[in-house]
Amino acid sequence: MDQTTVTAPKSPWGCVSVAPPACSLSEVMSEQLAKQLDEENALFSDPSDPVLELPLEDAPDTDSDLMLAQMLQMQFDREFDDQLKREERKFNGDSKVSISFENYRKVHPYEDSDSSEDEVDWQDTRHDPYRPEKPQVTSRKGFVGKGKNITTKHDEVVCGRKNTARMDNFAPEVQVGDGLGMDLKLSNQVFNSLKQHVHSEQRRSARVHEKKEHSTAEQAVDPRTRLLMYKMVNAGVLENINGCISTGKESVVFHANGGSLEEEPVPAEVVLKVFKTTLNEFKNRDRYIKDDYRFKERFSKLNPRKVIRLWAEKEMHNLTRLRRAEVPCPEVVLLKKHILVMSFIGAEHIPAPKLKDAILNEDDMKKAYHQVLHMMKTMYEECNLVHADLSEYNLLWHQGKVWVIDVSQSVEPTHPHGLEFLFRDCRNIATFFRRRGVADALSEFDLFNAVSGLELSVEAEDEAHFMGQIVALEKRNEDHVQKRGKKTFPVNSEDDPPLKPDSDD
Repeated sequence: MDQTTVTAPKSPWGCVSVAPPACSLSEVMSEQLAKQLDEENALFSDPSDPVLELPLEDAPDTDSDLMLAQMLQMQFDREFDDQLKREERKFNGDSKVSISFENYRKVHPYEDSDSSEDEVDWQDTRHDPYRPEKPQVTSRKGFVGKGKNITTKHDEVVCGRKNTARMDNFAPEVQVGDGLGMDLKLSNQVFNSLKQHVHSEQRRSARVHEKKEHSTAEQAVDPRTRLLMYKMVNAGVLENINGCISTGKESVVFHANGGSLEEEPVPAEVVLKVFKTTLNEFKNRDRYIKDDYRFKERFSKLNPRKVIRLWAEKEMHNLTRLRRAEVPCPEVVLLKKHILVMSFIGAEHIPAPKLKDAILNEDDMKKAYHQVLHMMKTMYEECNLVHADLSEYNLLWHQGKVWVIDVSQSVEPTHPHGLEFLFRDCRNIATFFRRRGVADALSEFDLFNAVSGLELSVEAEDEAHFMGQIVALEKRNEDHVQKRGKKTFPVNSEDDPPLKPDSDD
C-alpha cells in the first residue's frame, strides 16, 4: 500500500510561525525546572549592583508574615497622615482660626518622639523639687502630741504654714508664687490684710468692667449701642458709618451715608446722635424733663437709664415742631432707643461751621442776627418752645442762613423755669452779637420782651430786678396750674402724637 504525503495548504498570508511545544503542568512545577531558572538568573545578575551589596544585618527580617504586615500597615499609616496634613492645610487656608485634624491621625507625634524615657518632665509636679509641702493637719481634737510635746491648732508655726497654704485659694489673677520650697509662715494679721485686699481689688475690677461695658465714653460706644448701629447698616437704613464728627456733654455724633427706609430714600448724608448712657451728665439736668408737662407723668415711672431714651425721644418731637414751623433744623429720619438719626447739615462729609467759628462779614453777621431773632420768636409763638441752651455753639451757618441744633433740652414756656431759660438764651445771643459788632443788637432785656411779648419793666437794666419779675410770673403761673389743673400760656393744639415707651430688649 503506497503511502501518500499530505502537504499542508500554502497560506496566502505568508509563512506561518510554528508554535512552541506546549509544556505540561507537571513539568512547570518540577524542581528540575526551578533549579534551571535559578542558574539562569545567577548568570545574568550583575555583581556590581549596589542594591545587592546591602549588608544582610541591615535588611529587615521578612521571614515573618506578622512583621511584613506591620511594616505595610506602618507605611500605609504614614501615607494617610501625610494626606491628612495636606487636607488640613487646604481646609484652613489663610484663616487666623485653624482646625486641627490631629485626632484623626494614625501615628500621633508623641509616638514618633525619640526622647529618652529617662528625661525629666518638669511639667509633672508629682516629683517637682520646688513643690511646697502641705501643712501639717491637726486632728479633730484640735491638738497633737502628748504632755510637753502637745501642739494645738492655735500654734503660731502651724497657723503660719496653714495661712501660706490658703493663699492658693486666691483668685487666679493674684500672683502669690510658690515660695520655691521655702518654709513660709504668714501671721493671721498679714493673711487677713491680703485677703481683704484681694476682695477689694476683685470688686473694683468688676465695677470698672461693668462701667466699660454699659457706658458710652467719648468717641466710643458700648457694645449694645454698637449692635444697634450694626443693625441699622444690615437693615439698609445706612450704607456705612464713617466716624465721629462731634462730641458733647450728653451725646456723641457720627457721620454716615444713608440708604433706604421702608422703600423710601434716606438723605445721602446723615448723622447719628448717640446719647451717652452714662448718668453723670443727666443727673444735673433732670429739671429740663422732670417738670416738662409733656413728659412729667412718664418721668416718674422710669429709671435713670430709661430717661436717656426719653431725651432722644424729646429731641425728636421738638425737631418735628420746628420743621412744621419751617425753622431751619435737621430732619428726623429714625429714632431707635437712644440713637437719633437726622439729616446732615454740611456737604461732602464736612459739617457746617458753628456760628462761633464762622467767618462772616458785617452784612452777613447782621443778617444772621435778624435770622436768630426771627427764629426765637417763631419757636416761642408757633412752636411753643424755648430752646433753653441757645448760644453761638448750637447755631450753625450753612447755605447763607442760620440752623438751630441740639433741642433735646428745649421746654415749653409753661415750664416752671421756662422764662428763666428764655432770659438766659437772650443774654447769650445779645452778648455774642454785641461782641461781633452788630450795632442794632438789642439788649438781653429788650430781646426778652421782644420774643415773649410780656413787656416787663426795665429799670436801669437791673438784672436782679428783672429776674425777680420773671420768677414772680413763673410762681403765679405754677399756682394757677396747681389750682385749676391747666396752663396759663396757650399750648399748640396740633402737638406731636402720644409718646409710647420703648420695650426693653
